[in-house]
Amino acid sequence: QVQLVESGGGLVQPGGSLRLSCAASGFTFSSYLMSWYRQAPGKERELVADIFATGGSTSYADSVKGRFTISRDNAKNTVYLQMNSLQPKDTAVYYCKASRSWRNDVWGQGTQVTVSS
Repeated sequence: QVQLVESGGGLVQPGGSLRLSCAASGFTFSSYLMSWYRQAPGKERELVADIFATGGSTSYADSVKGRFTISRDNAKNTVYLQMNSLQPKDTAVYYCKASRSWRNDVWGQGTQVTVSS
C-alpha cells in the first residue's frame, strides 16, 4: 500500500522549533522528489520545500529560507522538515508529497502545526 505518514506537529511558542517527519511505504522512496507543503485556514496550499531523490539539491519558499531545513534518509524512507524560529504565520497543516515523472503524486494526511503564545 502506497502511503505517506506525517508526524511531529504540535503547539509551539513563537521562536520555538519543531521537526516534522514523513515516513513512506509501498513505493521506491529513493526515486522520488519529496516535498513539504502547508495550508493555513482560508488559504491555498503552498510549497514550503523540496528535496531531490538523491538529497543533493533542495529548494525553499522565500518565507522559510534560513529557518527551515528539509532532509531525507533514503535508508529509512523518511523525509524531515526541521523548523526553527517559528512564527505565528507558520501555523498551518503541513503535508508531505512524493512525486516522480510518469507516476501519480502521493500525499500524506497532514500534521497540524500551531505557533502561539
